[in-house]
Amino acid sequence: MAKILITDGMSADAVKSLKAAGLQVDEQHYDEPELIKVIPKYDCVVVRSATKITEPVLEAATSLKLVVRGGVGLDNIKVDYAEKLGISVRNTPRASSASVAELALSFIFAIARRIPDATVSMKDGKWEKKVFSKGFEVQNKTLGILGIGRIGMELAVKASSLGLETILAHDKYVDDTPFRWIEMVSKDELLEESDIISLHIPAAGKVPEISHEEFEKMKDGVILINCARGGVVDEDALLVALNSGKVYAAGIDVWVGEPNPRRELVEHPSVYCTPHIGAATGEAQARIGAEVASIILREFGKA
Repeated sequence: MAKILITDGMSADAVKSLKAAGLQVDEQHYDEPELIKVIPKYDCVVVRSATKITEPVLEAATSLKLVVRGGVGLDNIKVDYAEKLGISVRNTPRASSASVAELALSFIFAIARRIPDATVSMKDGKWEKKVFSKGFEVQNKTLGILGIGRIGMELAVKASSLGLETILAHDKYVDDTPFRWIEMVSKDELLEESDIISLHIPAAGKVPEISHEEFEKMKDGVILINCARGGVVDEDALLVALNSGKVYAAGIDVWVGEPNPRRELVEHPSVYCTPHIGAATGEAQARIGAEVASIILREFGKA
């Protein structure tokens, strides 16, 4: 009987389907030292973003055949090292695309009309109509999408129906899209021409994708949305851009120091923020769970 460890939670229906197939399923989060102790008895481990599958964990995983990431990014898993040890690594890239794209849109509208600020003001018993009467319309603005994969494409399609005048896209790995109304441009052109820039690119390497040089190329008063990964934006450079007014506001769901984000950013009056909840909808979680279960059942011959 294959033994499955789920460390960061999974939908109840997905867990039920694994157990019904005769697999042993344990649901428990472990920090690295404890995970190293228990991992030898498992054939498969399922993680989200909290658990880190490091080289020491993999070295201790003497029975492990499969690591599944319930989500898109694999930056919390030492993929190359796992594959060197003969351990397969899989993820669920399609399941959460709509939810993440909708969060990016939510940030855009929240910033445009300052909805969170107005809500806090109202709850404090104030009626600051003049303060919040300086919003702007999203329609007829230019949206730049850096990374036009599944999530970026979802955002483009949703945004196009809302009247955004121009949708620009740049991707290192994509030259064209099925939609003629998405203009594929250079990275510099996207930075220079966009009123709103939304990031949907993989985890950064040693050099952030957006730093001081990139901010200098952007329009004054640009809006920046990051629902991709912490680290794709240089946080020092972002603070400078926010304080100078180069960036009118930023919507941030992902952070370098998760789960301890940089307080200067969280508390900045022009930052609208959430605790990495891009895929945290009931619908996305159900799809992620179903896809994870399908991967595991195929691997262990129960599908």
